[in-house]
Amino acid sequence: MSTSQLTFGVKTSQINSTYAEILKIWREVDRNEAFDHAWLWDHMLPLREDVTQSALEAWTLLAALAAETERIRLGVVVTSNRLRPPAVLAKMAATVDQISAGRLVFGIGAGGHAVPDPAGMALVEREFGAYGIAVVSPREAVDALGEAMVIIRRLWTESAPFDFTGHHYQLKGAIGQPMPVQRPGPPVMMAGSGARSLRIAAEYADLWIWPGDLDEFRIKSRLLDEQCLVVGRDPAEITRSVQVLMRGGRVEARGTRELLHRFIEAGARHFVLGLIPPYDGSPVEWLAQEIVEKVLAQIDSRPVS
Repeated sequence: MSTSQLTFGVKTSQINSTYAEILKIWREVDRNEAFDHAWLWDHMLPLREDVTQSALEAWTLLAALAAETERIRLGVVVTSNRLRPPAVLAKMAATVDQISAGRLVFGIGAGGHAVPDPAGMALVEREFGAYGIAVVSPREAVDALGEAMVIIRRLWTESAPFDFTGHHYQLKGAIGQPMPVQRPGPPVMMAGSGARSLRIAAEYADLWIWPGDLDEFRIKSRLLDEQCLVVGRDPAEITRSVQVLMRGGRVEARGTRELLHRFIEAGARHFVLGLIPPYDGSPVEWLAQEIVEKVLAQIDSRPVS
């Protein structure tokens, strides 16, 4: 396998972090050739610990960061379809793609609904309740995501106004101008684990991202392959992405490198290194040297079978 098939990026969750702190990291990522992309996190409140900590809104922050970077692709891992109406989100995404001169990757998922444990559901209800957003069933959230993707794709590609009458959304005279720089729109990154959400990913995604463990990644990636075949799409068209959370340190670096190699063997090609705040300075150079460069060097040193 060629190492050119692999890409690495950095994610800065906005918990209790200032714009200046995040901008510093993103500028360093933009200058460091080890990285190809950078990401934000889409929550209105911290999910854990003190709810009164600050949490900058993702898409307005992304627009600012797009204007302050030049090279890297950028996006949100992943946007909650529950937090913004899809026509508004399509307009926001087109605007960021214009600002960035065509560097947006449009990350989206159904939203915080399918939380398996009561404590996790309480976190979702706290966040949504604070902003007047209804918590719905997993089925309803995924169905709404399917309608949202139809709307978003049409707004990015159709120049004439159109009406849309769905179960979840109704539009009259919808039009999206200006359209994104990228045609027919930015690459779409989708999250999902159930059969219904993976079916939507099979239809629309250019990348599919998994935040969980290795064994589950293998299982869900095979399920995505099956859904691609159902909709008549080549599974190889969807790049498999993995998010790995990390704080830093020599021991963690070794374990992270080993984990990334196992994900590569399982088919992942796109990696998001999720930094856990608070940010004590910038870890970008350390990540490049201790994670990315050593992972690629180990691949290059392996004998060709």
